[in-house]
Amino acid sequence: MHKTWRLIDMGSFDAAYNMAIDEAIALSVRQSQAPPTLRLYGWTQPSVSLGCFQKTNDVDLVYCMSQHIPVIRRPTGGRAIFHGDEITYSFITLTTSGLFSKGLLDSYRKLSEAFSRAFVICGMNPPHKLIMNRKRSNRRAQQHNPLCFASTSYGEMTVNGKKIIGSAQKRWRDVLLQQGCIPVKLDKEEMSKIFRGKAQKTLDTMFVGLIELISDLNIETLKTSIRIAFEETFHVKLISSCPSDDEIALAEKLKAEKYQTPQWNYRR
Repeated sequence: MHKTWRLIDMGSFDAAYNMAIDEAIALSVRQSQAPPTLRLYGWTQPSVSLGCFQKTNDVDLVYCMSQHIPVIRRPTGGRAIFHGDEITYSFITLTTSGLFSKGLLDSYRKLSEAFSRAFVICGMNPPHKLIMNRKRSNRRAQQHNPLCFASTSYGEMTVNGKKIIGSAQKRWRDVLLQQGCIPVKLDKEEMSKIFRGKAQKTLDTMFVGLIELISDLNIETLKTSIRIAFEETFHVKLISSCPSDDEIALAEKLKAEKYQTPQWNYRR
């Protein structure tokens, strides 16, 4: 495993490009052309991302189109997320050996521990816990809710019973891509419209924006806390970097040929 990892904090981009650059970096890491990479990013406009296998009609496409809200499909699984005021992350690493070679649940746990440490560094006082199992009785109800934060998946985090980070993975034979969303402030009214009111109970009771837990939250401070936490948790050095020219070129190709196409975004 590399002792030096990349940290890419390249600001905000449109929805299709965000997905494309994550996949391009994953393919670069898979080909051993880049070290493990943590990317922190935002969105140039409010957007919806669907899980890779999710049904398109889980969201109100007519409403989204009328409000110019892009709807794209992620390469990772899970359910829909409305991206707005948040920090989004992706983490890509090889799984053939080293820290992340012990399977799906172990990788979720390790990454959740890093983010848990980041929140503490950032000043979060309430107790938190990692979700490493789900009660069978909850699964059936969660299956009918289109919103990512309606469920507590393996390795995700809650504070006082409310989810504060949502994550999903795409795993190739030898590499993983984990994407996650850390909401800062929630637009519950807009979310209710996008999900046709199906997620109203979830919006009211099951998840929370960080600003409600850390009133003086500063985004740059949170980013710094994530960096420190990753370095301390995994005993590595994160080097600030940018995508390579090859990664950018591949991302542009993936954006045009995949993430901007109805064949991919509305295929289910």
